[in-house]
This record gives sequence, structure tokens and C-alpha cells, in this order.
Amino acid sequence: MKRVLVLGATGSIGTNAINIIENMSSDFTLCGIQAHSSEEKLNSISNKYNCPSLLSCKDNSEKAFQKLIDSSKPDIIVNGIAGAAGLLPSKIALDNHIPLALANKETIVMAGSLIKKLAKDNNTPIIPVDSEHSAIFNLVEKIGKENIAKIVITASGGPFREYTKEQLEKVTLEQALKHPTWNMGPKITIDSSTLANKGLEVIEAAYLFDVSAEQIQVVVHPQSLIHSLVRTNDGMLYAQISDPDMKHPIYNAITWPNNVPAYLEPFELFDHTMTFFKPRIQDFPMLQYAFDCVKIGNGATIAYNGANEVAVHAFLKKQISYLSISKIVYEVLQADWNFSIDSFEQVFETDKRAREIAKESLKKMQ
Repeated sequence: MKRVLVLGATGSIGTNAINIIENMSSDFTLCGIQAHSSEEKLNSISNKYNCPSLLSCKDNSEKAFQKLIDSSKPDIIVNGIAGAAGLLPSKIALDNHIPLALANKETIVMAGSLIKKLAKDNNTPIIPVDSEHSAIFNLVEKIGKENIAKIVITASGGPFREYTKEQLEKVTLEQALKHPTWNMGPKITIDSSTLANKGLEVIEAAYLFDVSAEQIQVVVHPQSLIHSLVRTNDGMLYAQISDPDMKHPIYNAITWPNNVPAYLEPFELFDHTMTFFKPRIQDFPMLQYAFDCVKIGNGATIAYNGANEVAVHAFLKKQISYLSISKIVYEVLQADWNFSIDSFEQVFETDKRAREIAKESLKKMQ
């Protein structure tokens, strides 16, 4: 029986993780839960699953997360927290030598080298939960890193894939919150529409799989059936295909390293169409900025994430226009971020600086 602690329990990842645990009660038990703001829903989950170890994380401190781990005694932690707030819990999980099923991409985007070193030093695995990185992780395991020449990350293209530049200038918040394929939280949904989410995934892939920007390609695949591909040294492409349902990568992560028969419906090839397009980088520049940040280094990737979080938050509050999101990020990236990150303290300092510059840019636009 594997004990699972779910962080971000009331969000999309957390809800799906708990659904898997419920459907596989002979294999998993929910030993602890955490949520940032939805205390009522958190208590409801606790009562339903008889889960006394919980944390309503208005106290987003190391001490609070450590207490949650000590009381729940997990065998694996699913980190489904959204945004930069997910970094500290990831670090604490690895400090405690607890395998980390990681859906919080900001952990890697902000502190990729430090987090990977911590995992290696503590001999503790990080298993990606993002559908794209889960696919790459499994393909790399089966094919071998030494045999792979390029990673190909798929993108749905978001709701505005076919919008003209003139149409993009008039995008409303309500339009941006309607994703054609995935059901996600508001921040990730906006990121998906601007391709910032894909940019974060490019950065995450570079750190997780130790590849350069030149070894990563993004292809728009609106049906979201192929979750990523790898091109081997002989030029062949290998893909991971499944329905667009986050239960699949979560299931893979919490059952890893075993390949366990699932209760989930297997994917059938019949009656599906798959199409592929090049991303429109000029109209969706957040993707190009991410590639540029990978080339510059960790200071830039932290700035990219921090600036984007500030800009998206402002858009969600209807303080700026849709296209202003990328303009704010561009302005922040004009500062000097070409320096190495040697400590978690420096990560948080760099993140704070990026957010301050973004807020100054925001004031100018209002």
C-alpha cells in the first residue's frame, strides 16, 4: 500500500490524483492533502477520505510543509501546486528523501539545476506529471537518452491558434479562459493561450533531460493525442499517444517504476484525426522568449516565469490587455539575467527582482 500526499488537492492535478487513489484503494491510500485557498473543499476531501493530515497553506512556510510531511508519512508526494509557490514544497520533499511526482513546472523552471542536484545527492527520483514531460520521461527510459537526438513537444495551440493579429488585439479574459481541449486552472489556461505554458515546458524539458534549446522542437497538435515525441539518432520519431486526460501521466508517476495495469480506458486509434502545424512564433512570442532564456541560463528562466506570473495575474484582474502579457515579459527580459544561480536563496532573490521590474512595467501600461 503506497501512501500518497497530494499538494494542490483542490486543483485539477490534485482532483485527478485523488480520483486515481479512490479507484485503486487496494494499491494507494490518501495520507495527506494541501490546498492554498479552498479551505471548505479541503475539509470536504478530508472528511470524505478520512484524511486528518491536511494543510490550508495560508502559512506557506517550510515549517508548515515539514509538519504536514511528518504527520502524513508519505511514500510519494504529488506536487500539483500552481506557480512559484510550488518550489519550496518540492525542495522539502527531496530534503526528506520522498519521491516527487512533479506537476509544478515552476520548480524546474526556477531552480532546475539545484533541484536536480538535490534529487541526485539524496538519491530521490523526480517523476514528471506534465503530460508532455511524462511522455518524454517514459520514451527516454525505454529508448535510452544516448539514442535520442531531439525532443519534440506538442502543443494544442490554445483557443486562438487561428486568430489573426488583429483578432488577438481584441481578445477578452472570458475568451482566453475557454481552452478547447484541457480543463485547467485559470493561470495555466491563460498560459496555454499565449503559449507561455509551452515556453515553460521547453525550459522544463531542457533542465529535466539535460538538452540544449537546439535539441527541442515544438509542434502544434490541436487534438492533444500525441503528448510528445523523441527523434532518435537515425532520424525516426517515437510518440506517446493517449487521450487528453491528466489521469494518465499522474497514474504513470505514482505507479513508477512499475508498469501496472490501469483501470483507465485504453486509447483506441479508430475514428481519430491527427494534424500538426508549426507554431506562429511572431504572433505568440512567449514561446520564442522561452527558447532565448534557455540559451541565456537560469537567471533568465526565473525572470521569464516571475514576469509572466505578474502579467497573467494583472490580465485576470482585467488591468491589462491580452497582448500586454508578452510585452511585460519582454520588458523584464531586457534586464541583465546572464548569471548563474548557486543557491535557493538566490532563486528567490532573482524571482523577487523580476516581479518588481514587471510591476513597474505594469504601472506604465495602466
